[in-house]
Amino acid sequence: MAAKEHLQDQIRQLPHRPGIYKYFDADDTIIYVGKAIDLRKRVSSYFTKQDHNKKTQQLVKNIHRIEFTIVDSESDAFLLENNLIKQHQPKYNILLKDGKTYPYLLLTNERFPRLIPTRNKRPGDGRYYGPYANLTAMNVLLELIRALYPLRTCTYNLSPQNIEASKFKVCLEYHLGNCKGPCEALQDEETYNQYIQQIRQILNGDLRLPKQYFREKMMQAAQEQQYELAHQLKLKLDKLDEFQAKSTIVNANLTNIDVFSIASNEKSAFINYLKVMNGSIILTQSIEVQKKLDEADEEILAPLIMQMREEFESQSKEILTNVPIASLPLPGVSISQPQIGDKRKLLELSIKNVLYLRKEKESMNDRSKDLNEVRIMETMKKDLRLTELPKHIECFDNSNFQGDNPVAAMVCFRNAKPSKKDYRHFHIKTVVGPNDFDSMYEIVTRRYRRLLDEGASLPQLVIVDGGKGQLSMGVKALKDLGLWGQIPIIGIAKRLEEIYVPNDPLPLYIDKKSETLRLIQRMRDEAHRFGITFHRSRRDAATLKTELTDVKGLGPVTADKLLTKFKSVKKIRELSESELIAEVGKAKARILIEYFNQQETPQQP
Repeated sequence: MAAKEHLQDQIRQLPHRPGIYKYFDADDTIIYVGKAIDLRKRVSSYFTKQDHNKKTQQLVKNIHRIEFTIVDSESDAFLLENNLIKQHQPKYNILLKDGKTYPYLLLTNERFPRLIPTRNKRPGDGRYYGPYANLTAMNVLLELIRALYPLRTCTYNLSPQNIEASKFKVCLEYHLGNCKGPCEALQDEETYNQYIQQIRQILNGDLRLPKQYFREKMMQAAQEQQYELAHQLKLKLDKLDEFQAKSTIVNANLTNIDVFSIASNEKSAFINYLKVMNGSIILTQSIEVQKKLDEADEEILAPLIMQMREEFESQSKEILTNVPIASLPLPGVSISQPQIGDKRKLLELSIKNVLYLRKEKESMNDRSKDLNEVRIMETMKKDLRLTELPKHIECFDNSNFQGDNPVAAMVCFRNAKPSKKDYRHFHIKTVVGPNDFDSMYEIVTRRYRRLLDEGASLPQLVIVDGGKGQLSMGVKALKDLGLWGQIPIIGIAKRLEEIYVPNDPLPLYIDKKSETLRLIQRMRDEAHRFGITFHRSRRDAATLKTELTDVKGLGPVTADKLLTKFKSVKKIRELSESELIAEVGKAKARILIEYFNQQETPQQP
């Protein structure tokens, strides 16, 4: 597509350098940010390519102004693009939802630190762990730590001076055994900090130090014949083993790895992220993002890797993906697509998760469509006062032109959707001339007599295109077939889109925005289109056939044969003499050639 005139000069001024470009609309709002190795080539491609999809065409249509920034490298362009997208959230860029509402576990920097869940990060409060994509998983971890270690939950300022001054008294948590009472100096700071050190290890996904600690304490208690204490320590060790068993253990030799996989359809892309630490999957997150310009999977995944690593505070030096990704601006980080071994199994686990998400979302969309169709049918049942849900509806329409070639059409909708295999055309057989009323009686009679003869199911609603006259003939047809009272029938008048029901001189009022009226109008228009198409084909065929059958010495069988094969008189006229002889024989070929020559020779006055 040609660029707008006021943009052509801007495009010609763009350098052949790496950088980012910004598109602005008529309101001077940023609608797209992109990066490029060669700015001029990339930007001009939006305006010169002819095979853009509709979304990209719409983007180009809305571009009113272009800005660009030159950078030193592709990596710099990537970082700048990522920052600008997060800052401006342009309409046509893929956006990752803000994860600020994800929960964290905060280990406070107080004396005798506390471990508390929070959704708000405030610098200086302590060390935040997370965010946790799954609230349940975070609570399980929190409960484990509280079961293993007696941490305080109070908000007292446990300074040495306050404790020495006996400002505080132990609370119920102390009496329940959940706290050792540091507020009254019943627990020393050194032992408490040993717990904190082990808690840090657990929060980092490493259970080795806590397990070693409880195992040594258990053995020591057993040797000292403190069997009750040894049993309590054994229970805590079992809790750690149970928690570790619930974690997905990949391979103890695999340290810190980020795994990303992507699968997409026409409208959305689905991404799964696995965060692996010390051989265990400590976090899994699957998301869906809406495509904006029909981007390729690698174009979608690359910026989302950057955003998700930042969101979940990953420091991993290795990234596994299922699609090739160009180098990201992550110094010292390797990106690969493993084909064998434990890393491949890890990637396959991520792929399995992302494919499950895509299937689930598509299934939900299908169910949503089904629910939408049921809602429409229920609305129609209520508006038209039907006794059952109109799952099967048929609509009839007549079509003729000045009385010539009268035909009719019937369209069928099942579950509020067209069922084209059930559409039918009718040649009007018993009516002479343009008589819509009698034609309607004929086609309704023929349709339902046939269904009765075949033992086929009858519709829950019949619609005729027309007012009271056409409706009365449809009613008469149903009465003559003994179906009156079994099939509801209505008529729709074209002029005011009025709905008529039998035995009521006044039309039925339905809200013009109602889904019921929209579906009836859609069926009426579809029946009209289907009938008009059939009528035109018959009329054209009749015109062609008349022209050839008027040729003296050429019978209707020969005319039909030629028209069936060549479709038009024009194509028959273009055949050579030998080709005509091969089709109809020498004698009839000469008749046709003579006829065509006479048509081309001007008539003498």
